[in-house]
Amino acid sequence: MNPKFQASVQSRDEVTFVKIAGVIDEDNELGALADKLQAGTAVIDLGEIERINSCGVRDWVNWLSKAEKNGASVVLVECSPAIVAQINLVNNFTGQGVVKSFFAPYFCPNCDREKVLLVETRDMHGAHPFKAPTCRCDECDGPMDFDDMEESYFAFLSNSKKIVTDSRVDSVINEFTPTDGDRKLRPRTNPGGSKPGASGGGSLPSIPSLPTIGSTSQSGSKPGSQPGQVGTSVSGVNGFATPSTASGVRSSAAAALAELEARRQATNPTPLAPGKSNLAWIIVVVLILIAIGLLGFVLFAKK
Repeated sequence: MNPKFQASVQSRDEVTFVKIAGVIDEDNELGALADKLQAGTAVIDLGEIERINSCGVRDWVNWLSKAEKNGASVVLVECSPAIVAQINLVNNFTGQGVVKSFFAPYFCPNCDREKVLLVETRDMHGAHPFKAPTCRCDECDGPMDFDDMEESYFAFLSNSKKIVTDSRVDSVINEFTPTDGDRKLRPRTNPGGSKPGASGGGSLPSIPSLPTIGSTSQSGSKPGSQPGQVGTSVSGVNGFATPSTASGVRSSAAAALAELEARRQATNPTPLAPGKSNLAWIIVVVLILIAIGLLGFVLFAKK
């Protein structure tokens, strides 16, 4: 079993509930799920997808297409920010399916904390321009800032074919994923580095990733990486890199600068110490004087 990719399938009558979590890359196991989506409604929960790269997008589109040929009507629910990015970029990412709900990223400037808010597409239907819903921090109760570009993040909502306004799917979700708490607001777990003091594995898209000196860091590393390790994104556009603290980014940057300085010094000749430099000049002058003396001796000897 691939530890990066987890999937579970539950069925009742003509409804199939699929929950996929982790990373969708070239090592995904979507092929094993191909025959499990039969005719009927297929509700796919993508709330815990951390990252999806180009290979994963290709396999996802093929898998969804095969499911629809088998008669499945796909409904995507709780799409993570990584999935929303692909919906906006890849025209056929949802196939013939619709999006019922998705997570929107927020950041609290007072607490330095990141959260994602579950948004129903039916609540955003018809609004233009699209504005991020109001979200308050569960720590300080202050207003949180939307942590993306509203125009680009909500772009897919302008396509009414990708939006579901039917609320009957709610009962299916509640049946297959019962919860005692509120799952509408939760810590952000999208990889990419965490902001100072952020809880969970929040992302830090505004700080560029630097490779760890002496090792190659692969994107998609799960939260818990050692401080100073910063992954690089390979996911189509949204990069999703190894979570790290801001201090880890600074330490990696300092290490990178140190390595550049070491390389620069290695390519330049090392200057002589003051004492050795003076001795060298004395030797050169003495040799010149000896050469002049020998030349004069030869000239006078001929005369």
